[in-house]
Amino acid sequence: MVSINFRDSRPIYTQVKDSLRHYIVSGAFPPDYRLPSVRELAAELAINPNTIQRAYRELEAEGYICSIPGKGSFTCTHAEVDESRVKQLLEKFDSVVSELRYLGFSAAQLHDRLNKGGHSDDQS
Repeated sequence: MVSINFRDSRPIYTQVKDSLRHYIVSGAFPPDYRLPSVRELAAELAINPNTIQRAYRELEAEGYICSIPGKGSFTCTHAEVDESRVKQLLEKFDSVVSELRYLGFSAAQLHDRLNKGGHSDDQS
């Protein structure tokens, strides 16, 4: 499920958070999917439970997961994702688009890329 790359410059909690977010966004974890407990995932990855707790806490703040006391953490529905996360992602998107335009990508190339869903190995 989640893998840690100790050569990655990102903190471990960020790697865990990004990996779990990827599974949620891609649909691999459907809405109301029960995530492993903090202790289970920490044991599986052989890392400190506080690291997993921080990743879960941030995912909950972003609206991707919901914690139910005594039951665990579950993925949320799309409607529950925090509006501030959408704003944050759009700001990143605008920044990336600006840089790509600076590097010579045309509006048509960016449009084609968007229509492909961002899944392409080439730059055109």
